[in-house]
Amino acid sequence: MNTTASSPALSTIGAVERETGLLKDTLRVWERRYGFPAPIRDEAGERLYPRDQVDRLRLICRLMDQGWRPGKLLALPADELDALIAADRTRRAPTLLSGELVAALRAHDVEALRRGFQAALLEKGLKGLITDLIAPLNVDIGEAWLRGELGVPDEHFYTEQLQTFLRGALASYPRPGRPPRVLLTTLPEEEHGLGLLMAEVMLSAEGAHCCSLGPRMPVTDIVRAAQTASADVVALSFSAAFPARQALDGLRTLRATLPPSIELWVGGAGAPARLREEPGIRLMRDIGELPDTVSDWRSRH
Repeated sequence: MNTTASSPALSTIGAVERETGLLKDTLRVWERRYGFPAPIRDEAGERLYPRDQVDRLRLICRLMDQGWRPGKLLALPADELDALIAADRTRRAPTLLSGELVAALRAHDVEALRRGFQAALLEKGLKGLITDLIAPLNVDIGEAWLRGELGVPDEHFYTEQLQTFLRGALASYPRPGRPPRVLLTTLPEEEHGLGLLMAEVMLSAEGAHCCSLGPRMPVTDIVRAAQTASADVVALSFSAAFPARQALDGLRTLRATLPPSIELWVGGAGAPARLREEPGIRLMRDIGELPDTVSDWRSRH
């Protein structure tokens, strides 16, 4: 079927990537492997996605944030996806997304948002800021986006301001730089860096020496940087949309290439549960596990 790219009911693959957070490569892999999404093509052969498919992809993203794997979700119709989200919502604690915070996000009020982060930092400290506010708030904002209460620009504004605040908090935080020396990054196909920054904050609060390369690093460069930095640990983060098979393959290659003395820690919503069975890889399902993981490392060294 051919149509024009200007049709308001159709979205280009770039627009779908911006709206859902799913990488173009992920969308193509799902199309080939699972048969969904099923875009039509314009006269130039470019993919165009109907609105109902984009909405269904948003639901899938939301459930992946809660630990569901895409292989199961992509086979479900939209009403069953809605039912899963509703069931998840009944199990969760009350939202942290207050009216004041929603207003700050909608108005793109930098100072109001910063005041909220600063108040939580003073009250809870660095670790509490992440575990008690930011981690659950990220989920709440994802839900509000899914319900249409917040738009894509609002979510991007939140992420950008949060990253700016966390970097500022790290810059002013005394860092003794005790072992372990942790190198933080992601695989080349993973461009989301917020989880990486949150992990750096948690590790720094434990006094660990952190060196962040940012996201999207080739395996050979990760290995080289780990050796150059005399790293004790390489820590990687995976967002929910990252394909599980791709994560497993990349981590197995990295584990086989890294010296055995360098530990490999993995976390994030997209970290495959099967990693628990992989030798030489430590899986963390919750960012709150990092302090105990650091303590365990120190007790063994």
